[in-house]
Amino acid sequence: MKRRPHCGYDLRQSEPTEIPIAMNAMPALPWWQDLTPRRIAELADADAVALLPLAAIEQHGEHLPLSTDLDIALGLLEAALPKLRPGLPWCVLPPFAVGCSLEHGGFAGTLALGAPTALASVVEIGACVARAGLRRLVMFNTHGGNKALVDLAALELRAAHRMLVVRAHSFRFPAPAGALPAEELRHGLHGGALETALMLHLAPHKVRREAIDRFESVGVRMAAEGRLLGPEGEAGFAWMAQDLHPSGACGDPRLADGALGAGIADQFATRLARVIEDARDFDLETLVERGPTPGKMR
Repeated sequence: MKRRPHCGYDLRQSEPTEIPIAMNAMPALPWWQDLTPRRIAELADADAVALLPLAAIEQHGEHLPLSTDLDIALGLLEAALPKLRPGLPWCVLPPFAVGCSLEHGGFAGTLALGAPTALASVVEIGACVARAGLRRLVMFNTHGGNKALVDLAALELRAAHRMLVVRAHSFRFPAPAGALPAEELRHGLHGGALETALMLHLAPHKVRREAIDRFESVGVRMAAEGRLLGPEGEAGFAWMAQDLHPSGACGDPRLADGALGAGIADQFATRLARVIEDARDFDLETLVERGPTPGKMR
C-alpha cells in the first residue's frame, strides 16, 4: 500500500497523520453528479435505481468524529458495490449529509436542519429524481434522528409521483449473530460498540482511541429497575443526548475493534446490496394510481 500525508494534523502529534491508500482501488460509485443529462436519460430508460444517502454531521462523543454517520454511509455503499449483481443500473445521489440532529444540538460542532427544512429539501430532491424519469429511489439512512424524516418524505414522494421509495435504515440491519451482547445492541445507541467498530474498520485514522470508555445510558438503569419506559423501544421518551449520558455517547465502545467492524460492515453491505436489487426488481404496477371505486371493491 502507498501512503500519503493527511491534509490535516492529529491534535496529539506534531507530525501529519497518514492515511493508507489501496493500490487496487474498487470501482468508483456511480455518482449522479458525475453523469451528464444524456447518461441520466439512459438510466431512466433502463429503469434504474437512484440511491440517496442520508447521514448527519453531529457529535459522537470525544472518541468519534462529527462525520461518523456520513463515513459509515459512504463506507457501506463502497462495500456494497462489489456485492451487486453485474449490470444492475443504479446511481448514487449526492449525500444528504446535514440532517435532523436536534437531539445533539447541545454539543459544539453539530450541524442540523429544522424538520420542515429537511423534509422540504428531501422531497424536492426526490421530485427532481422523478422529473428525470427515475421511479425507483432508495433512501439509505445511517442516522437515527432522520428516521421520521425519511418516513414522511417517502410517503410524500409516493403520493405525488407514484414512485417506489424504499426506506432503508442501517441501524435496522441485524448485526452478525453473537457479535455484541444484547444489552449493548439495545442501549449502545450512539457512539457505542457498533458505530465505533465500524469506524475502526472504515476510518480508523479518525478514531481517538485514548478517549474510548464505557458510557452507560440512563436506559440501562431504567431497564434494570424493570421499567417499560426507556429512551427507545415500545414506550420511548423524547431525549436530548445529554439526557442519556453527559458525554453525548451511549454504550461500551471498549468492546469494539477493527475485526468486529469488518464483520458488521460485510453483513450490512450484503443487506444493502439486497435492498438495491430488490428495489430494481420491484413491480411498479403494485403502486396503484388510486383506490377502487365503491362499486368495484368486491
